[in-house]
Amino acid sequence: MRPLDVPVFLRRLGVADAEPPGVAALTRLHRAFVERVPYETVEVQLGRLTSIDPLDSVARVLAGGGGYCFHLNAAFGELLRALGYRVTRHPGGVQTSGDVEPAITRNHLALTVHDLPDSDDTWLVDVGLGDGLHSPLPLRAGVHHQGPFTFELAPSAAAPGAWQLRHDPRGSFFAMHFAPDAVGMDHFADRHVHLSTSPSSGFVRTFSALRVDGRGWDVLRALTLTRVEDATTRTLLDDRADWFTALADVYGLVVAENDRDPLWRKAVSQHEAHLAARS
Repeated sequence: MRPLDVPVFLRRLGVADAEPPGVAALTRLHRAFVERVPYETVEVQLGRLTSIDPLDSVARVLAGGGGYCFHLNAAFGELLRALGYRVTRHPGGVQTSGDVEPAITRNHLALTVHDLPDSDDTWLVDVGLGDGLHSPLPLRAGVHHQGPFTFELAPSAAAPGAWQLRHDPRGSFFAMHFAPDAVGMDHFADRHVHLSTSPSSGFVRTFSALRVDGRGWDVLRALTLTRVEDATTRTLLDDRADWFTALADVYGLVVAENDRDPLWRKAVSQHEAHLAARS
């Protein structure tokens, strides 16, 4: 097995030194990851089917990229294991609205951390929700506030022993449900192909990049950059140079020169289709 270079990974996150496992250290790592590693669909938009092998996802993050849940949570889980945390992968399902029945569709990979030396709780760790958690949550029913946002954890009817994370009403989805089963990455292989290639996949239909910090979310869909805090501001990035500057400045994404034209054309086309649908 390829070794994971922990110091290099920590430098990518802006973390100076490894700490022994604990709630405070886990929280610092989680916050550093979601602030610096974007949820993004660049490779999907360019028609490239990526690997979800955890160490391939680590390499992707260390090279300055991000990904979606199968990449981000897999990479973060590898870092946590290397630092001595006990981590479990779980099959999940994102519920897009309250009108949709909750289900474990396997379109999401969730993580839990357990047996921390300073906590009796199991912790929900999820750096792969885009406009989601800034910090991990103790896995017990209740309401949690992070910055201007409110999340709720409760048992879920999606599967026996499942849990539900109810999103803030301003978020991009209604809830995420995950089952207690421990699974490997092969459990998600077919779903990854579907999400990355199917014309019905939101990842294929619309370019997106998202990140979280302690004050809000940055959400880029096609050409519209939205900052969600107590108030919401939207900026139309209809200048090519401005769009790529925002990718670099807000998300840390520097797109290779030969990929810029096809990516920009996709985003413009999606924006125009959105405007046409509204007219």
